[in-house]
Amino acid sequence: MPSAYLLVSHGSRDPRPQIAMEELAKLIYQHQERIAANNFYNSNRLKSRSSLAYLAKPLVETACLELSSLPLHQQIVEFSDRALVEGYDRLQVVPLFLLAGVHVTEDIPQEVDRATAIVGQKLSIDLRSHLGTHPNLMRLLASQRATNTADASILLAHGSRRPGAKVAVERIAKELGASVAYWAIPPKLATRVQELVDIGRQRIAIVPYFLFAGGITDAIASHVTELSHRFPSAHLQLLEPIGASAELANLIMDLFEE
Repeated sequence: MPSAYLLVSHGSRDPRPQIAMEELAKLIYQHQERIAANNFYNSNRLKSRSSLAYLAKPLVETACLELSSLPLHQQIVEFSDRALVEGYDRLQVVPLFLLAGVHVTEDIPQEVDRATAIVGQKLSIDLRSHLGTHPNLMRLLASQRATNTADASILLAHGSRRPGAKVAVERIAKELGASVAYWAIPPKLATRVQELVDIGRQRIAIVPYFLFAGGITDAIASHVTELSHRFPSAHLQLLEPIGASAELANLIMDLFEE
């Protein structure tokens, strides 16, 4: 029996992240639909056209941890009800978070446990690893800056004061050959730009370690404009956040347990 999939994001008052989430869900739906059709044609056990109709109807939706009209566990319960109606007996919850902060390590597992207690044995609810654990995420970031001509780069993440929270960001930055800056905690972007200017770097790429455009990336863009005036000898290029794409959808699907 195939699974139904629920993609969980943080949630935002800005509509752009949700639009990107829906685009990812659509890409995953289309991919799962192709798999279902192939299974129909390649399997000797499936004989009727009604089987194709069933297999060609994947179930992929989105949910938000915060800023939703319902708490996440209730969103999961309602999605479980829809999955049961469609004939599914398993739901996979995939957190689209880059870092293992409190939302990933505590909040989402607690909400999944609450939903599981309500749903009971009617449907299996499995929590998958968060997106930031995927080993090829770094390659996606690298491909986005492949055509960039900068002679130095800064990986800019949100930042957290939780113990060990910087480890994953610093590992990715090392693989990219970039220095690290944070939006919420030191070292800040201005500090890193100053360091690079002091050693003669003139073309500096700033790589946002954020999934989608939103309020924070807008604030980062304004700050980069300010830094450009502060450091007129440097050419600062702010790259786009990761964004919804077929490549990102493929990474997310790798987190599914088939």
